[in-house]
Amino acid sequence: MASPDVIVIGAGVIGASVAWHLSALGARNVVVIERGRIAEGTTAQSSGILRTHYSVPENVELARRSWRVFEDFAGYLGDDEAASGLVRCGYLIAAPAGTKAEALAASLDAQRAMGIEVRRLDASEAAARLPICRFDDAALIGFEPEAGFADATLVATGFARAARRRGVRILEGVSAVELLRAPGPGPRQVVGVRTDRPELGEAGVLHAPVVVSTQNIWSRDIERWTGVTTPVVPERHRVFALQGPADYRYDMPVYKDLASRGMLYCRSYGGRQMLVSEGTAGECLAEPDTTPGDITMDQVADIGEQVAERFPGFDEAALASSWTGVYDVTPDWNPVLGPLADVPGLVVGYGFSGHGFKLSPAVGRVLAQTALGQPTDVSLESYSLERFRAGRLLTGRYGAGAVS
Repeated sequence: MASPDVIVIGAGVIGASVAWHLSALGARNVVVIERGRIAEGTTAQSSGILRTHYSVPENVELARRSWRVFEDFAGYLGDDEAASGLVRCGYLIAAPAGTKAEALAASLDAQRAMGIEVRRLDASEAAARLPICRFDDAALIGFEPEAGFADATLVATGFARAARRRGVRILEGVSAVELLRAPGPGPRQVVGVRTDRPELGEAGVLHAPVVVSTQNIWSRDIERWTGVTTPVVPERHRVFALQGPADYRYDMPVYKDLASRGMLYCRSYGGRQMLVSEGTAGECLAEPDTTPGDITMDQVADIGEQVAERFPGFDEAALASSWTGVYDVTPDWNPVLGPLADVPGLVVGYGFSGHGFKLSPAVGRVLAQTALGQPTDVSLESYSLERFRAGRLLTGRYGAGAVS
């Protein structure tokens, strides 16, 4: 195997996006190594919600650029068979009086200042869009019409297929076991990756001057390989599909409830089913693990109680299905993106804390630009690892959590 120009570790939706963008931006020899199968890890567990509503401006810009890709995915890839599964239904977010309403107002104003269409609705206008929900206690309701949800697995496999058509080699069932660096004092240049497959290269070694790590919950490998502190914790979150008394149609918006104790988010799951989960901290795991976690009846009852408080009639809802997904969470719930100053040749994208799919097209492009030494569409300074060392956390107006 010829030595690649760039090695990408991970073929989830971020890694697949990086791979395609590398090839589209001129990289001639790109290899992706994936421990399992394309998109079978945390990507497959995504709820798929798409929005540009963030209180961190950089996130807004990455989300806006990504939305443009999702709404014309086939055209963007030049692949008539590609699909994102986009459902354009809009995004409603409601806040009670107090600090959350103040944060929401400031975020909506910031979105509007960036040229994004957002509206403030009264309770009757919101109920007309989502009639199964009550809004009588909302102090402020925002609506973003250019939002909705899509299919993360479709997007990841679409990027991967289009990348392969451009000559990218994606090696499934291959794990990275060591990041290789040049000898000597001071910052040591990356020179390749050792894999667990001795038949590849020289005893499993692939040589390359640039490595892009998109390892998600496995990103603590970076610390093990380099000694550079990698502040990311795997957190398990629970997702439920509830069968309610009335249809939650596909044309009804995604809903974010800042008044609920779990800051619930929900969307249509087809027919009378609602997909719902909490936007707060989950169960911290000692080690990365995407195997299904336990869901107790107490947890089902707690979610059901919160849903019933907001959706009249859902006190009689039935549990249709449930699953668990794992976030790669940083201390401020925002990602680390870009080069690591202490490891020349290493570019990272980890710690998305539940935002990865929403931002994946734009993030894949800026990480590819970084790997190729090109100017990035969006500045990555705020996403630098250095922010944790310097105490400049990228915490949004809502505090640490999945709204950011």
